[in-house]
Amino acid sequence: MTQTIQAKNVTLRDLTLQFGLQLTEDGQFFREWQDDLPEVTDDQKQFLDKVRAGYLNLVRDPPLLEKTIQITILGPFLFLADFFLPPFQIKTEQSIEITAEDEGTIVRGQIDILLMREQFWVAVIESKRFSFSMEAGLAQLLAYMLANPHPNQPGFGLIVTGGTFVFIKLIKDTVSQYAVSREFAIRNPGNELYEVFRILKQISVVKEVY
Repeated sequence: MTQTIQAKNVTLRDLTLQFGLQLTEDGQFFREWQDDLPEVTDDQKQFLDKVRAGYLNLVRDPPLLEKTIQITILGPFLFLADFFLPPFQIKTEQSIEITAEDEGTIVRGQIDILLMREQFWVAVIESKRFSFSMEAGLAQLLAYMLANPHPNQPGFGLIVTGGTFVFIKLIKDTVSQYAVSREFAIRNPGNELYEVFRILKQISVVKEVY
């Protein structure tokens, strides 16, 4: 009997048992968030400083909901990173479905934001309410990434939970593996939005590297 699971309810155990997904501790697996990151210009820093200030103003009057995060944090980020311009496309609320090899389990859901370049999935972005932890969205995001129709390319994802950001990389192969970056937080000293922006820009050209 086929079992259908909504992506928002899927667990890492489900993805491991049904789809063979594994976490890798290989330090060389996910270098894109660390190596040769592009520089941030002074104008870009000023823009990102305003985004940070806007966030700090918003959290004075919680709750900070998912749509608010998308409008006030993700929207400006994607604009600054030129994701609204060719060759990129942005799609929202994209329905996905993945089926286990034994066809006994189907996972269905809707991606918050999908960044595409010439039909190649550049990144999948999942936004969560301020009160959610990164762990709450990890399995859901990985399920979406497993639905990437381009297994010959690495997949990237970003979880945004209020003021924190975590990047994920997944490679679909005989054994599908994933790794996560460190957590970046708006409230940390300095403005870690600079680093998040640099990583997004790096991921946007990864197809040219592989």
